[in-house]
Amino acid sequence: MPRPSFGGRQCGGFIKGIGAVASWPLAARAQHPTGSALKMPRVGILAPSGSSSNLEAFDRGMQALGYIDGQNITIERRYGDPKGERLRELASELAKLKVDVIGAWSTTVALAAQQATSTIPIVAAVMADPVNDGLVASLARPGGNITGTTFLGPELVAKRLQLFREVIPRLSRVAALWHPHAYGERTMASMSKDAEASAQKLGMQLQFVPAANPDELASAFSTIAEQRSEAFIVLPSPMLFNQHKRIVAFAASNRLPAVYQAREFVDAGGLMSYGANLAELSRSAALFVDKILKGAKPSELPVEQPSRIELVINLKTAKDLGLTFTREFLLIADEVVE
Repeated sequence: MPRPSFGGRQCGGFIKGIGAVASWPLAARAQHPTGSALKMPRVGILAPSGSSSNLEAFDRGMQALGYIDGQNITIERRYGDPKGERLRELASELAKLKVDVIGAWSTTVALAAQQATSTIPIVAAVMADPVNDGLVASLARPGGNITGTTFLGPELVAKRLQLFREVIPRLSRVAALWHPHAYGERTMASMSKDAEASAQKLGMQLQFVPAANPDELASAFSTIAEQRSEAFIVLPSPMLFNQHKRIVAFAASNRLPAVYQAREFVDAGGLMSYGANLAELSRSAALFVDKILKGAKPSELPVEQPSRIELVINLKTAKDLGLTFTREFLLIADEVVE
């Protein structure tokens, strides 16, 4: 799988899937009947939480395509905690409703939907590694009833450690906050292996600190502090993403530099992030739903990878930590938060 270039604004060689949301044709937005006698399509939404900026981005994408819930489409929403059993129950509930498409947020949710149905099309948004997690046969030709978007979870972990080396040249002890079962076994193994190899190459001691659920975060924070870690990274995880404000608050109170996988952490006061724009990928999921409702087969819709990887930095947080970004580093940033 190709890797995006470090610090760049474009990721060469990426499969664009069915195109960026910004280029959606006007014709696609005008083809849905309103008030007609045709059967109103039903879309099921399955997510760990109903309060998510990514879900809001998807809703905006659907509205931009002309879909209005209750007028020309029915959206069945089911929200539950990240625990597998509850998600499987909700997925089965949507399958029994015989919805036309299921929108699933994150790999864990997509796996629950996959267990519930092999016939209803599933659009899985912001997947980590859909091939290793057994959701699709390949990115170019998914082959089953699942397609969607991926944020390249394992590929970018090593790059975040390289960012630390650029900002803190003498950094040696780094903690890695991670959710051990955030994704499939192969994906998690790949992620940890890449992180360890990169840390060793950079001369860093990397200590993995697990948190299986939000209740374990306090203990994880204590471990990071007790180990006298000089900085920490957050490995990709839907659960950890949903706890981003709490994690950033811990970093601030302990004056620890941290690099994150999504810009939401930086918007909340985190030092820097390097990763895909998750809201853009969620918005793109609306186009997949639109295509499928018009007759496209998920097996033939390539999984969309990010068209760019963002480096976002927070100058105020850097100043609070006594860190200085070089001019060269600022020039490669996609956005600088003052």
